[in-house]
Amino acid sequence: MDITTTSKDNATILSIAGRVDTATAPLLEQAINKEIDAGHRQVLLNFSEVSYISSGGLRVLLATAKKLKAPGDKFSICSLSPEVLKILKLAGFTSIFSIYPSEGESLASW
Repeated sequence: MDITTTSKDNATILSIAGRVDTATAPLLEQAINKEIDAGHRQVLLNFSEVSYISSGGLRVLLATAKKLKAPGDKFSICSLSPEVLKILKLAGFTSIFSIYPSEGESLASW
């Protein structure tokens, strides 16, 4: 898994490529926590190159959503592949997270 971090319009965008599974989920969690600990409280995860997410990855998403609940905080996910979206739907997570088709649409909603 590769993670690229960029900033745009006061948002921190983490673009993830590869599989988010039991082996790689801790790396994603570390990258997200590093940004939150640095005071970046508007986090967008771009999943355009994520081919799979396991329960370990879903746990990281839930933990992030719990950390970013204060007023002014933002957390969303964008550009899900049909396979990853299906997993989120089956887990009932599409009603928990703000999910958008693209980075632009996600940032515009903030």
